Amino acid sequence: MTPRPGAPEFESLRPFERLVAIMQALRAEGGCPWDREQTHLTLVRYLEEEAYEAVEAIEALDFERMREELGDVLLQIVFHAQMAREAGHFDADAVCQGIVDKMVRRHPHVFGEAGSLETAGEVLQRWEQIKLEEKGASKRESLLDGIPSKLSALLQSERVQGRAAEVGFDWPDLPSALAKVAEELEEVGQARTHQEAEAEIGDLLFATVSAARKLGVNPETALRRTLHKFARRFRAMEEKSTRPLGELSTRELLESWRAAGKD
Repeated sequence: MTPRPGAPEFESLRPFERLVAIMQALRAEGGCPWDREQTHLTLVRYLEEEAYEAVEAIEALDFERMREELGDVLLQIVFHAQMAREAGHFDADAVCQGIVDKMVRRHPHVFGEAGSLETAGEVLQRWEQIKLEEKGASKRESLLDGIPSKLSALLQSERVQGRAAEVGFDWPDLPSALAKVAEELEEVGQARTHQEAEAEIGDLLFATVSAARKLGVNPETALRRTLHKFARRFRAMEEKSTRPLGELSTRELLESWRAAGKD
């Protein structure tokens, strides 16, 4: 039986084992009412939120926050593993063992006798082939199979385009991709109905993702950074204005925006 927090032997456990023990205690009879009533589905939102917060910390290279946010993600993993253990499916050790086995299996050029691979591209190709073999298939039914539907539309677009590019269905170069962006932008201006506008905006965004790929830019990261930049600048406008922004004229708003950008 795993020691409960407060027991002398609890302190002898390694940090990961302590975390597992804490979650077991929270879920046990007499534990925390909130933790006890959670299900896999009710926790989904927290896993998503913690993952995004970890991404923000990583992109900011804020290592103290990164340490904290990765811990929050780990907590969610242990939480799900504990609930699965209670239902007789698997536990945290099985989760760890599963990923250990997978990493060894999918890196035969490091841990096996498959020979060395020289480039990251070769590694990715071998990784995908091993994934197919694990599923008992020599190839996908469609190149687009396996792209998570829960990804944001921007990331899904990038993955779909990348898969299509594997068979040469792609713009040959950056100028061609940018020309498509310009074409789609013009068509947005020609839209006459809401339905047409929605379709053309979708085409414009999809074409922009293609241009981002040609530049080696992650569209999700690029948009998120622009969003953060806009929010910082807008807040600066609010802080410096002597009147509510809603009372300013268009000219005054633009002047305030330019002034905020100079800081």
